[in-house]
Amino acid sequence: MPRPRSLTESQIAAAALAVIDRDGLAALTMRAVARELGTGTMSLYRYVDDREQLEALIVERVLGAVDTTPPAGGPWRERLVTMVERVRDAVAAHPEVVPLTLTHRQSSPSNLRWAETVLGILTEAGVDGERRVIALRSLIAYVVGAIQLEHLGPLSGAGTRRIAALPAGEFPLMAETGRLAAGVPADEEFRAGLAVLLTGLEREARTDGA
Repeated sequence: MPRPRSLTESQIAAAALAVIDRDGLAALTMRAVARELGTGTMSLYRYVDDREQLEALIVERVLGAVDTTPPAGGPWRERLVTMVERVRDAVAAHPEVVPLTLTHRQSSPSNLRWAETVLGILTEAGVDGERRVIALRSLIAYVVGAIQLEHLGPLSGAGTRRIAALPAGEFPLMAETGRLAAGVPADEEFRAGLAVLLTGLEREARTDGA
């Protein structure tokens, strides 16, 4: 019998991510990942205790691609936009992973470094205490929710067309919104929504500093 080849966490995470990207999150099992690696399921358990640990490896692989270095110079709003868009770029490449980022974000070293940088920018902007807690969670909620909407219900999709076709007599505003939404590019939707959130944070910072 040949000796089972050694595996690294990086190889396991890459294989698991390949399964998710190809077949969806529901297809993620220890057996599927072992098959992707060309090994037996029991051999995989030598390296990973359970699915939860496997998910954590996947999240760290995706978020590990995010540059957590504080952006140099510029207004604090622009620096926050840069930090948020870095996460969007990394996670949007693997949209099926989005639900896992919420579950495992606190155990991901890369996510913790990203959050530390964001908190530093918020502090410099005058947002601190409980308001800083809420601001951080709001930014996380926005980027995760926006990616899910972009993946599951894009403005260019069939759902928007159905809304646009609603009877104007019964749903005048929804129908109009659907017609307008069809022409909004995904990048514009993301950045404009983020601008709304940051405008609120800026107002909070000015209030605190008054």
